[in-house]
Amino acid sequence: MEKLPAQMTVIGISTFGGPEVLIPETRPVPQPGPGDILVKVAAAGVNRPDIAQRSGAYPPPPGASDLPGLEISGEVVALGEGATRHKIGDKVMSLVAGGGYAQYCIAADAQAMTVPDSFSMTEAGATAETLMTVWHNVFERGGLQPGETLLIHGGSSGIGTMATQLAKAFGSKVIVTVGSQAKAEACLKLGADYAINYKTEDFVARVKEITSGAGVELIVDMVGGDYIDKNYEAAAFDGRIVQIAFLSGPKATVNFAKLMVKRLHHTGSTLRPRTPAAKAAMVKAIEANVLPLLRSGQVKPVMDSSFPLEKAADAHRRMETSEHIGKIVLVV
Repeated sequence: MEKLPAQMTVIGISTFGGPEVLIPETRPVPQPGPGDILVKVAAAGVNRPDIAQRSGAYPPPPGASDLPGLEISGEVVALGEGATRHKIGDKVMSLVAGGGYAQYCIAADAQAMTVPDSFSMTEAGATAETLMTVWHNVFERGGLQPGETLLIHGGSSGIGTMATQLAKAFGSKVIVTVGSQAKAEACLKLGADYAINYKTEDFVARVKEITSGAGVELIVDMVGGDYIDKNYEAAAFDGRIVQIAFLSGPKATVNFAKLMVKRLHHTGSTLRPRTPAAKAAMVKAIEANVLPLLRSGQVKPVMDSSFPLEKAADAHRRMETSEHIGKIVLVV
């Protein structure tokens, strides 16, 4: 066991604002509490909630680190009391409630997963939060079944690319919406059956054309705004819509009669505030159903770019261009 330093470099939020507020700081290395592990971070995924937190719109839950960063990979270097799933020296990837933008980060032992041999540590740092978001919303909340059609808005995002791979692996059809021809081609290469450029096509009309008027059984939406009413139109009878974000805003004018007439289910969730027990249950389900696909190399995160930890502001700038395809990662 290596001797742990007393201090570490982190990326703090100096004040709410643009990417420039992400500033390197020095802080004490945290100590794992009961049921926790301390991870020497190799890589940390960059996600939209990090941008929301930086701008003041997504505060960390009580007791969580005030640092951004919701997923990490790295080596276990210390164990808290009662942490038995992992041992010192293990390579893990984990969802965290915050604190990922740092050289060391606390993770819940029950939420950490062993890094597949087929993964680099950079890929592992791009996996946990995205994988849990997709598993919970597409399969647990959305109930996607083999043979059904899934419509993914933001198909070239980290979540969209992971959802595409898992849906195809479990025997479903996939339609994605994207904002450029390059993104459409990337999604089709990944396995999507159809890619709709929302800047040049009406996605509702195109979905109805693809499905011979029936609509899709499941929609995963991170856009919100006027997409909500359009989703109701694009959904099949007894269809489901799962809301995971509101990039175009949480308010809209919607014809809710469609909800009744088509017997739709519209649900949503956020992952960060969920209880440790709920997150641990998701991890168990993923280990049983999804990790074999990761170990075989059938499913992997699509990597857009990586930045040194100290260049976190540049990573956020990259995400805010919306030009990325797949995951953006900070390498420590």
